[in-house]
Amino acid sequence: MSAASEPARAPRFSDLTSERPFMRLWSARLFGTAASQMLLVAIGWHMYELTGSAWDLGLVGLYQFVPALLLALLAGHVVDRHHRGRIVAACFGVQGAVALVLLLAVQARHDTRGLLLALSLVLGAVRAFQMPAQQALTPLLVSPMMLPRAMAFSSAGMQGAIIGGPALGGLLFVAGMAVVYGVALAFFALAAALVLRLRYAHLPPAREPVTLRTVLAGVDFIWKRKPVLGAVSLDLFAVLLGGAVALLPIYAKDILHTGPWGLGLLRGAPAVGALATSILLTRRPVERQVGRTLLLAVGLFGVCMVVFGISRSFTVSLIALAVSGGADMVNVVIRQTLVQLETPDAMRGRVSAVNSIFIGASNQLGEFESGATAALLGPVGSVVAGGVGTVLVALAWFRLFPSLAQRDRLVRPRP
Repeated sequence: MSAASEPARAPRFSDLTSERPFMRLWSARLFGTAASQMLLVAIGWHMYELTGSAWDLGLVGLYQFVPALLLALLAGHVVDRHHRGRIVAACFGVQGAVALVLLLAVQARHDTRGLLLALSLVLGAVRAFQMPAQQALTPLLVSPMMLPRAMAFSSAGMQGAIIGGPALGGLLFVAGMAVVYGVALAFFALAAALVLRLRYAHLPPAREPVTLRTVLAGVDFIWKRKPVLGAVSLDLFAVLLGGAVALLPIYAKDILHTGPWGLGLLRGAPAVGALATSILLTRRPVERQVGRTLLLAVGLFGVCMVVFGISRSFTVSLIALAVSGGADMVNVVIRQTLVQLETPDAMRGRVSAVNSIFIGASNQLGEFESGATAALLGPVGSVVAGGVGTVLVALAWFRLFPSLAQRDRLVRPRP
């Protein structure tokens, strides 16, 4: 057999780590995500120290969510029309400026409730641009065959930053709030510098005016591509129905009787499971029956929520949450890879923006749904009903989206 006719070797993890542009972006996202987590924790603590109001804590989250939701579709259009690396770098730079303003405000004792809320609006607006730009940038840095590993490795880094960022911020609080903001500023500056050094082929698209049709093109694209619609909507309903994060304080205090230390472990358990699974998927990505695996992972997530809901054992509850985090990570990696591979590069920003709306809305509405059903059914009834609903959605998607359920490979073999 000639060398030309030999099948291409399957990519290995070492091939991914040798991709310098991707690793530079991965490092930038690691520092940027850790800094973002530190900043969010610090702003929440800062607000509570200033006002002592739970309402103001809720406003901090609301002020970050609303601009991210309102600007998402416009941001997707911008991402598809401009250099994505520079957009990501600019987002890190703006967040670094927010950290700098807070640092100076603390030192000058000019920190106020109004300042924290105004800066929360800025962070929400930045998030609208950063999420689709980052997601649409990764496929430009690796080959399609390498993309599943790249998505899994990216998720591993993000989970590590989500776990480590708040922990580092908590340790730095011992030295003072200004130190937290200062370290976050340094991390954002490093992340921006790394992204600015990215080099990849960028062909500016033809200029076209911003119209309702171009802004909504991502929605239209997802609606017409049933595998993409099925994957994105599946995640929406799974998080909407199956999320139990809002009720964890009730479980820690009144059901499992563990107190604050137990609440911390319960909150961290899904992230630990997700981190372990993302590392595994980096080494051994899902290569066959990806559609079926995606639906089964969401179903397993629902089963875990049912087990957590009825459990009275702290150990069993931790295991159920950790497994749910792992199942959700399988869903995340397959879904994000599928969406990126099915989307032409000229549309990736707008499609990623729609995807970010689904993710943000499902997280926020999921917490509301958990609280509302808990008021009617009690916390146990709410979690169990949500878990059962998630399993039913996964089963329904087998019939509603057969093209997704029957999808064998993420990367379609060449004819």
